[in-house]
Amino acid sequence: MSDREDWNWAKSDDAGLPPEIDTSKPSIARVYDFFLGGKDNFAVDRQIGEMTLSIVPDAKEAGQANRRFLRRAVHYLAAEEGIRQFIDLGSGLPTQGNVHQIAQEVDPAARVVYVDNDPIVLAHGRALLATNDTTTVIQADVREPEAIYANATLQRFIDFSEPVGLLMFSILHHLNDDEDPWSIAARLRDPLPSGSFLAMSNFFDAQDEHPESHKQAEVMEKVFNEHLGTGRWRTREELMGFIGDFELLEPGLVPLADWRAEPGESWERSATYYTFSGAVARKP
Repeated sequence: MSDREDWNWAKSDDAGLPPEIDTSKPSIARVYDFFLGGKDNFAVDRQIGEMTLSIVPDAKEAGQANRRFLRRAVHYLAAEEGIRQFIDLGSGLPTQGNVHQIAQEVDPAARVVYVDNDPIVLAHGRALLATNDTTTVIQADVREPEAIYANATLQRFIDFSEPVGLLMFSILHHLNDDEDPWSIAARLRDPLPSGSFLAMSNFFDAQDEHPESHKQAEVMEKVFNEHLGTGRWRTREELMGFIGDFELLEPGLVPLADWRAEPGESWERSATYYTFSGAVARKP
């Protein structure tokens, strides 16, 4: 199976696109794809990306750090904790080092369900996974945990009598406070069996821990909400609320590059360094 299929619609923007894909509005998944150097984005996505880079020059590095954190966390769960089934919420567009590729390096039978509400993600995922019978993608919204778990395809792939790796990378910070993301996170955690894991990354407001990063977070949040519609930089206490009663693994809730970094990995400790954090936690 190749890492990519020929779905680079962005080369001709809306030529041949499914009708449900609106290229006049930016997409979180496509802006992130732009930051990762992908080609599956449109002019409006690149415009938002460039605007962000004008304020936060290392935004692309932050996206890449998130991807490296995903790889380390998923590999750890598969190789060290024996997790053989994963649910990836807000999975975004396929790129190098997808969850199923990382997990199946450890065990080719590992099962992965990608979940996203963006129709372009569903189209790409179906193309990428056409020959993979242990991985699938479903279109669903993280705001509706019960519908996700009731999905017939997900139930066919995930055995809830065995531990599950629930992945929430760069998704909860796109839920506003009035949507009660803490309740959503709890409803996602609660059905998981004992021994399951939660891995998450989120925009982080360091407040007094790093005052310059706090100022940076305020500026970035303003840009995201004015132009992309969503983006919340939350405090340590707020982020710990997403973890609930799960047991936090060492080194805790830390900047992405600090979570069990591999030799040779580095990320300049600019103000942005402290505005993106990650954690992995176990259900007792």
